[in-house]
Amino acid sequence: MISHAAYGTDPTNDRRVPVTVLTGFLGAGKTTLLNAVLSGTSAGKIAVIVNEFGEAGLDHDLIEAVEDEIVLMQSGCLCCSIRGDLAGTIADLIERRDDGLLQFERIVIETTGLADPAPILQTLLVDPELARNTRLDGLVTLVDAVNGARTLDAQFEAVSQVAMADLILLSKTDLVSRSEADALSQRLSGLNPTARIERRPLAGQFDPDKLWGLSGLRKDVNQRDAITWTTHALPEADPLANLSGFSKPKAAPFAGSPHDTRISSESIVLDAPIRDSTFDYWLDSLIALKGPDILRVKGIVFLQGIDVPFVFHGVQHVFDPPVPLNNWIGDDRRSRIVVIARDLSRPELQRSLDMLRAHQPKSAMKEEFQSHD
Repeated sequence: MISHAAYGTDPTNDRRVPVTVLTGFLGAGKTTLLNAVLSGTSAGKIAVIVNEFGEAGLDHDLIEAVEDEIVLMQSGCLCCSIRGDLAGTIADLIERRDDGLLQFERIVIETTGLADPAPILQTLLVDPELARNTRLDGLVTLVDAVNGARTLDAQFEAVSQVAMADLILLSKTDLVSRSEADALSQRLSGLNPTARIERRPLAGQFDPDKLWGLSGLRKDVNQRDAITWTTHALPEADPLANLSGFSKPKAAPFAGSPHDTRISSESIVLDAPIRDSTFDYWLDSLIALKGPDILRVKGIVFLQGIDVPFVFHGVQHVFDPPVPLNNWIGDDRRSRIVVIARDLSRPELQRSLDMLRAHQPKSAMKEEFQSHD
């Protein structure tokens, strides 16, 4: 999967447009968050793609003009609906930008409430024109603290949205008790241990600047962010915690649901560099075994004979070109790999990971396992 040709990739020449996918449950606050994004200018000019303007509920006070199915905002951002297919819509926007008709620095795609985000991520990689001109900057999932647990129980697509996220935004936290919010956060973290979880009463109170630069594959990623992207995320500190001097109430234990038990995550840390042929064979075997059920695979890998590590990422059987971390410092040479999958039993995954362990000194291996099987 990681070819020698890719080892020489120069990420500093990456001029692709960063794309953020915004997904979440119905009523979680995607429209409110979008209006906050479109009213700000700190991230530059943004092109937002929604399914229908009528469903978007854009704040008309922010609208400058409407031209050719494109809404221009006072902030300089723009918003358009999907015309035909997503790939055609993005390609049209980029062509019009290159012709000087539009200006934007990044793209945000809002999905429907119960859409599986995997096909969107694959479209960005598989379509030749989009692969040349765009890159995934992150997947953000909004969760309604009031109805989120029931939605997870009822809709497996909602579980997939959480499992694939880089950032989870938990809204309407003022309408539930702290113990209920903690229990839901615990459940979300169980489904996706690498995603950061932030809480706010209103979706519009989330800082739009935190939506950008979530992927460890971006050209300017630093060593700390790359490691964080592939390891367990720490929850956002609660600014109201212990103001009264009393201990924060513990979250009620989560018993699990049929949908949650279909999701498993596994992380492995290998201290010694891996032979490129061993890594490629492992990845090929994993994809051949259960490719459609692999929600995300990501990691930092050190290969024998190469001084710097590579960040890699894949959705099902489709992978981004790996990015070398040329600014890596220190003596840390550990490879970190995370697999998030559905309907993948522990023995199947363990046999796959054993391919990597077999090529490591026993004293140089440690592994962390988390599963809901």
